[in-house]
Amino acid sequence: MSTHQELKLAFIGGGNMASALGAGLIGKRCGAQDVHVVDIDENVLKRWAEQGVSTASQADETLGNHRVWVFAVKPQVMKETVAACKPFLRDDTLAISIAAGIDSDTFAQWLGEPGQPWTRLVRCMPNTPSLVGAGISGLCAAKGVSEQDRALAQQLLRAVGEVVWVDNDQQIDAVTALSGSGPAYVFLFLEALIQGGRQLGLSEAQARQLALATLSGATELASLSPEPPSVLRERVTSKGGTTAEALRVFNERDFVAIVQEAMKASYNRASELSVELSK
Repeated sequence: MSTHQELKLAFIGGGNMASALGAGLIGKRCGAQDVHVVDIDENVLKRWAEQGVSTASQADETLGNHRVWVFAVKPQVMKETVAACKPFLRDDTLAISIAAGIDSDTFAQWLGEPGQPWTRLVRCMPNTPSLVGAGISGLCAAKGVSEQDRALAQQLLRAVGEVVWVDNDQQIDAVTALSGSGPAYVFLFLEALIQGGRQLGLSEAQARQLALATLSGATELASLSPEPPSVLRERVTSKGGTTAEALRVFNERDFVAIVQEAMKASYNRASELSVELSK
């Protein structure tokens, strides 16, 4: 894993997530000369070229010189993108898909031949905190992926945060519902805290600083504590006190059920997208 040769990779789609991965890898795990980017947007390619990587507006034989291909285009154009890249596949090419809603079997069929789906494939669901190196990605390996390829995929995604391996596409959909979509839930809660602070007489700046520090601090405490979140919650909650009164309102509105219902809706939509996009 230490040689640059083993980290010679191509990004097919050079947008935000690819840029985050590139920022975490170039100069640390591989050199700019080891990276190739394919994107139809000339402005995107210009930003990459300024880092010293090779670029192209469409797939060509250069792809064949890069062992790891990271597919990072929109799900709606993935099928045609895979078809354009397919002629340049080599036997040892490891494909990593970070597209939501396209299951491993579908992707493997697109990349392989009739009756011979591509087996060197890892499906990945990162999240937007990856843009600041604080992400978490769920990964699922096809049956033909070697331990070495698993380690390589993990090394790449660890450049932007933590990694959790799951067993199948259904669990990737669960990852999508929790950590993939999860930042939006947190941002919504942040918005609510800030608006609530404003209504109680704080300035926008005061409410924002207090809300951000509260969420980051509570998360840090939970990650460092051996106690489960339920115990930490109980320790903040004095009987008949201010926190107990706030939690009473949450419980009356069944806050936990609302969160679980929202996650189930996200999970179901991920499953629906798999069916829609596989056609």
